[in-house]
Amino acid sequence: MEHEPLPSESHAEVRIVAATPEVARRVAAVLRRCFASTEQRSYPAGREGGTRLHLTLDTARAAEPARSWLATSESTDQDRTHADEV
Repeated sequence: MEHEPLPSESHAEVRIVAATPEVARRVAAVLRRCFASTEQRSYPAGREGGTRLHLTLDTARAAEPARSWLATSESTDQDRTHADEV
């Protein structure tokens, strides 16, 4: 499997997988209130008819409460890839 190139230092690629497009859009809307972002792109997800939504967040242009959370957050040993992640 090919690895995607990493986003620039101040950006994060976000993938949202939900049962319906509306649920995915609601989650993306919350993220866009905290961070500047690109236009979302959506794709079918799996055989069950779910939705996969992709967007890029600009963490350098964070709004509250994300700004204060980013300033105080630190990596931990818990920051690991889940078994079902690629």
